[in-house]
Amino acid sequence: MVRLARFAMCLSCGMALGTPTMLASQTLCPSEGVAVQVLGSGGPRTGSDRASASYLVWVDGRARVMVDAGGGSFVRFGASGARLADLRLIALSHLHPDHVTDLAGLLWLSDAARVEPLRMVGPSGAGDFPAFDDFLQRLFHPESGAFPVLSGVLGGQGRGVRTLPNTIDVTHHVSSVVFEESGLRILAHPVPHGPVPALAFRVEIDGLSVVFSGDQNGSDPAFVEFSEEATTLVMHLAVPPRTSGFARDLHATPDVVGQVAKSASVRELILSHLFAHDDPADLEMGVDEVRARYNGSIRVAEDLACYPVR
Repeated sequence: MVRLARFAMCLSCGMALGTPTMLASQTLCPSEGVAVQVLGSGGPRTGSDRASASYLVWVDGRARVMVDAGGGSFVRFGASGARLADLRLIALSHLHPDHVTDLAGLLWLSDAARVEPLRMVGPSGAGDFPAFDDFLQRLFHPESGAFPVLSGVLGGQGRGVRTLPNTIDVTHHVSSVVFEESGLRILAHPVPHGPVPALAFRVEIDGLSVVFSGDQNGSDPAFVEFSEEATTLVMHLAVPPRTSGFARDLHATPDVVGQVAKSASVRELILSHLFAHDDPADLEMGVDEVRARYNGSIRVAEDLACYPVR
């Protein structure tokens, strides 16, 4: 009843803000079993009613894993009925703003929402991108951080629940277990996203598996192996068909997305991060190219939609 009341309140608030189309499609995740909820299916462009990339994995009615925290995910997290106290891990695929900008907002007053330290994982650094642990220092250091008031995140005297960060070296092109507890197992794997250090994640629970591709160009055969026979693959359809040049170095084209899903023999494919598909016809064309290579179940993500994993 509490989650339902919060859901109704957030729905009416969202409609008052002029985004009824997406918010009207929101659903509560089931109280039993495993489900993926999309908090943000768009980003980074403005002018869309889709929040930037962010996802939850629900297990028996509790949000246990959060993947990415793009702009708008703070609002969507509240609308979903998730509780910060239930999270076992926040996993950040990379440090582009449309994947991390709401992290500080999520952690503000988090010490009032939970006592147990919060585990987090992110990639090592290169070029313009700091390593994940350095990124947190730049945000929350009590003297030099952008938000010293949140120094509790680093174990200081400020607000924010203490975090336990884990930085994954993306130069080691192997999978690594980043969390394992009570039957919940989470692995990270480096993926090619141009010059940006980036990770994909695989969440395993109760014989089911959900893979989050993160932003990547789909060129690494090791990712196919990492995703092999996943129950659900959430893969980003970020660019339209026939994309060329630098954008193709960053993101997989629709034909590549379809081929990855086919080669990995995944049971279901959820297409998300749809920021370059403002034209519905363009999105339909992209989905058709995916479907030409992958004949399994395909869903096009919507914010707050909840997809059972089975």
